[in-house]
Amino acid sequence: MPDRNHRPEHHQALTPEALTMVDTIARTGSFAAAARELGKVPSALTYSVRQLEESLDALLFDRSSRQAQLTDAGRELLHEGRRLLQEMAAVASRVRRVANGWETQLAISVEDILSHGTVFELVEAFCQDNADAGTRLRLRTDVLAGTWEALVTGQVELAIGISGEHPNPGGIELHKLGDMPFVYCVAPHHALAAAEGPLDDAVLVHHRAVAVADTAQRLTPRTVNLLPGQDVLTVPSTRAKLEALLRGLGSGFLPEAMARPHIEAGRLVLKSTLRSSPTARLHCAWRAERSALGLGRALQWWLKQLESPATRRSLIERHVHRL
Repeated sequence: MPDRNHRPEHHQALTPEALTMVDTIARTGSFAAAARELGKVPSALTYSVRQLEESLDALLFDRSSRQAQLTDAGRELLHEGRRLLQEMAAVASRVRRVANGWETQLAISVEDILSHGTVFELVEAFCQDNADAGTRLRLRTDVLAGTWEALVTGQVELAIGISGEHPNPGGIELHKLGDMPFVYCVAPHHALAAAEGPLDDAVLVHHRAVAVADTAQRLTPRTVNLLPGQDVLTVPSTRAKLEALLRGLGSGFLPEAMARPHIEAGRLVLKSTLRSSPTARLHCAWRAERSALGLGRALQWWLKQLESPATRRSLIERHVHRL
């Protein structure tokens, strides 16, 4: 037997070849069958197993049986060894994908006012078109300056639905997504529902507004169409704002496409204001210097979809309503 003082360290003994050898012996049931499958002579395979056992200071196979029976230590090594081999294969696969231009992960920030249904249709199409790519998608929803912040701070690679008002630090490309008009709404039982004529600020300031919180943490959060001294109910999303308006908890602007079916059904009342109704000019943005090799293939796929006028229109106009 080899000198135990010169045996290899445990982690050096656990090579992919050694783990594959144990797996093959256990699967075939004998040293002879495993040797044939691995292209070795039985004596060489037996010697390799003994070296592995000595390096681990553990008996892996019960020699008292005519078949290759694993000991408890052998079964543990087989179990963990198979897991390690799978992980190593997965790592090798991810490395090959990255070498072929596929990102390991693509993080996307979607402005809250856009159509969630359309976003998930895009996700579904991406998964179907690129089933073998292995790129993990990471979606997040942001509001106002939070969407831009997620991109410029490197939290995401693609931002969909940002305004073009932010100073570009360089290296960021913007393409226009489209214009989203907003309308001012209240519930039929709200005090402003019966008010005549366009509403001016002197009237609005006495009524609670419903606002969606900006998700920016580092940049200065934006407030839109709020008056000094006005009571405000702040909610986490545009859909929560819609719910608050339907309940008469306040008043405020909603994307016209989101408000339209509720106005038509009489659940909301459209009101005019002396201040002009806002229109959000939305863009998609991404880092142009994503890598020295150019844009990743997953990001390229998303940008290609966003070139479609139908997709852009759907993101802005098609809101799913559960009435």
